[in-house]
Amino acid sequence: MDVLVTGGMGYIGSALLPQLADADDVSRIVVLDSLASGSPRHLLEARVDGDLQFRRGDVREYGDVENAMRGIDTVIHLAAITGAASTHDRREETMAVNREGTENVVNAARKLDVENLVFASSCNNYGRTATTDIDEDTEPDPLNPYAEAKVQAETVVAEFADETGANATALRMSTNYGHAPGVRFNLVVNHFVFRALTGRPLTVYGDGSNWRPFIHVRDAARAFDHAARDPGSWPQPVYNVGSDADNYRISEIAEIVSEEVAPVDVTYLEDEHPGPSYHVNFDRLDETGFETEWTLREGIRDLAAVLRERQEIDT
Repeated sequence: MDVLVTGGMGYIGSALLPQLADADDVSRIVVLDSLASGSPRHLLEARVDGDLQFRRGDVREYGDVENAMRGIDTVIHLAAITGAASTHDRREETMAVNREGTENVVNAARKLDVENLVFASSCNNYGRTATTDIDEDTEPDPLNPYAEAKVQAETVVAEFADETGANATALRMSTNYGHAPGVRFNLVVNHFVFRALTGRPLTVYGDGSNWRPFIHVRDAARAFDHAARDPGSWPQPVYNVGSDADNYRISEIAEIVSEEVAPVDVTYLEDEHPGPSYHVNFDRLDETGFETEWTLREGIRDLAAVLRERQEIDT
């Protein structure tokens, strides 16, 4: 198959591209990325040869998308403005990239007869809910522009599937963590590990009772790889992606990081606008045959080890 990965220079992309490059049934990979937040350095683990082509472009520009998609049969659409909380100050840009950019991807896929589209959505769509058994039928309650755009983009992807008969699915990702070439430190677990390693105190807005599901970035990449290469196992329009065992309260994350890395001094501050809180059910994911491999503690230990090793090299 010939695969287009939008936003392939980002965090998940940096773990996904090596997997695709090593797959026997993937003959060509095209990466479309604006390099606004990603970097070519994130290709460090990928095999860069004639089978991997890079196109610098923006999903907000339809021409960039269509040109990159020519000759492609499978699209993995990762490109997005990330950092949900920060999008309150970037609403217009977030909507343009995350919603309108997805419309461009879908319109090009429709024109070029793409057979399979896998879209990166988020469990952040659920907002705040008291239930501890959120499944794909739970009504989304987006609390920030990031989630609003993802909810709207899911509809665009579902309409594409209904109109064309193509395979198309949205993967509502748990919060990513763990080491990959494009590692981000504005995500809760990675941020906590960094603060612990550097002996810095940690401020958490809220009382730490917020629920979140977590997934190692390499498991997230494996899910996109699985859905792209075996679409028949992912027939539903949307899937929560993660593990029931990896639903944690934020306060529990701080405790685990203190146990596995180093003690971290946490201060909880009252938050006028409490962030999302969602405890997610992954029963539908089980039907695909996909399973996560990393536990949270393993991922935390691994990230800390990598950072410690690199610090020793630098010094």
